[in-house]
Amino acid sequence: MLSLSFTSCKEQKSTNNNDEATVYQCPMKCEGEKTFEHPGNCSVCNMDLKPVTKKMPIVTGEISEESIFNLTTNWNTEEGETIQLKDLKGKTLVMVMIYTTCKAACPRLVADMRNIEAKIPKKNLKDLNFVLVSIDPETDTPKRLKAFAKENLMDDAHWTFLQGTENGVREFANVLAVKYKQISPMDFSHSNIISVFNPQGELMHQQEGLGVDNKETIETILDLTK
Repeated sequence: MLSLSFTSCKEQKSTNNNDEATVYQCPMKCEGEKTFEHPGNCSVCNMDLKPVTKKMPIVTGEISEESIFNLTTNWNTEEGETIQLKDLKGKTLVMVMIYTTCKAACPRLVADMRNIEAKIPKKNLKDLNFVLVSIDPETDTPKRLKAFAKENLMDDAHWTFLQGTENGVREFANVLAVKYKQISPMDFSHSNIISVFNPQGELMHQQEGLGVDNKETIETILDLTK
């Protein structure tokens, strides 16, 4: 199993000379290594979050240790092509994990993705790839994903749907700190997180929740695609 050092936090690019940024973390690490952009209180123990210094990834043409492009699992696209995540290198990625039979959260996540797309100028879309990864690879075949893309008007060139293996999906979810669990043959409980990666596959920002204010997400995307 490949180990990558990600945090499921809202991250911004560093602007100081040492490529470091101050983030905040629970001193008891109730949520592991999870960090936050702003000070506040731990949602578990309610202690004050403490400032910590974090090294930010250096953006170069090479793949860093923090890049999702180090994952070597094969994925099937809605077009029936077999790819690896590194084949998505070169564009800013906006990624979310869903499943097509979901009747509750996933339609709202899809709407959130469409809302983000609508706020991006058309000239920026050529440098963007909206990627939806299925957490139900048994049901969500490439054929089903293609039909879902058409039904939801998400079949333009800047939309990609991925079906992986059970192990591959689990590995990818762990990297994003996305939790999911099958609760019936056709239903899953899961985290609602939209993640933004730079063209080198490094996590820049995460938006958590349904129908939340996506201002920071849009700003991150525009900064990466300007």
